[in-house]
Amino acid sequence: MWSASGSFAHSSPDDVPSVLSIRERAALTLQITEKRLDTLLPKMMRETGFDMWIICGNEDNHDPIFETMMPYENWNPITQILVLLDQGVKKGFERLNVSRTDTQGLFKNVWDAAAWDTQKKESQWDCLGRIVRERDPKKIGINEGEVQWAAGGLTVVLKKKLVEAIGSKYASRLQSAEPLATLWSETLLDEEIELMERAQAVSHSIIADMFSNKVATPGRTTTDDLRYYYWQRVSDLGLKVSFMPFVSIRGRHPKDIERYGKDDKVIRPGDLIHCDVGLKYMRYNSDCQEMAYVLRAGEAKVPEVFRKLMAEENRLQDIFCGEFKAGLTGNEILGNILKKAKESGIPGPRVYSHSLGYFLHEPGPLIGLPWEQVNNPGRGDVKLVPNSCFTAEMSVTAPIPEWGEGKEFRLPMEQALAFTARGVIFLDGRQTKFHLID
Repeated sequence: MWSASGSFAHSSPDDVPSVLSIRERAALTLQITEKRLDTLLPKMMRETGFDMWIICGNEDNHDPIFETMMPYENWNPITQILVLLDQGVKKGFERLNVSRTDTQGLFKNVWDAAAWDTQKKESQWDCLGRIVRERDPKKIGINEGEVQWAAGGLTVVLKKKLVEAIGSKYASRLQSAEPLATLWSETLLDEEIELMERAQAVSHSIIADMFSNKVATPGRTTTDDLRYYYWQRVSDLGLKVSFMPFVSIRGRHPKDIERYGKDDKVIRPGDLIHCDVGLKYMRYNSDCQEMAYVLRAGEAKVPEVFRKLMAEENRLQDIFCGEFKAGLTGNEILGNILKKAKESGIPGPRVYSHSLGYFLHEPGPLIGLPWEQVNNPGRGDVKLVPNSCFTAEMSVTAPIPEWGEGKEFRLPMEQALAFTARGVIFLDGRQTKFHLID
């Protein structure tokens, strides 16, 4: 619906699933982060063979992994250095903070910044060097990732300072912590998966409003109007979008294209409208593609050809979920899905799915790309681990006789899911019917 000014008159944020207050988010984030550091990180360091992990960053240019280890409410001034150390079963695990940041008990403060400020006693980098020499680690991880973007947060300048601080003896023990960073950021606690589901639920609710007569009026509303509606609603809730929202007319009868032009953005009867949208709730991303149909005069439901195509899309999603097995690479999963889909008669299957969670498109196994359906070196070689989240992003294609000879429609959809000990679970369900606009 529209206000007198011509902009959308937004519904109250109260009509979407509730989100926590800032204060509640801060408390829950601290609790979850502490549990992750206590329970996940020691096992992951031992699994990957690192006895020390050094994470460095600068104010306004933080390492992506650093941000997953900080409290919700924090101020990270100037240079940030974290040291995570596994000293074995007897001595235990240390989490050290070599900076001015208040980590609210997540890390032990080991650098006396006041003594440096007033007396020039032991600089931040000298403190790091001393810690390394005292602990004598054998394998030191740093964030220089070649495959995962989130694992490549160490800058050239900071690495130079790091090497100078620890000396050549320990610099020779530096290795890429990419396997560790990948495990850390793709593995979620059960309570984090619940928050992932809440993020999807909020997004689904806004999509349902956007693709309804509450917001969309055929012949007047444009796809730009709809995408800004989604963006504004997310902002009204005190959240951020995960990426710029996309809304487009994905399918239109050739006669209507000829009548209104190929660049027309006004939604009209008979149109198939597609969205690709996402939001971030606390530290957790949603990413979703859904479809709407604009009813023609006299129509009460979506034409059968499109309903059948969505049913095929859902069937492809079922095949996709059935091929998730721990230890398989993204490329192996992709091959298994496409083989079974083709054997099952799925029309024109194409799979291009990715992990989802702290980051939008990583760091778990990449399962296809729109332009590459066989082998994706690097990201496609990452192995699937339990308690990780993904998007079931894929499409099916079939002829549309009503549009004329040789005319096809590709139906793309994307829904979030979790791979857990209970199997594969869609987060807040999945679309099985078109949204209707009349």
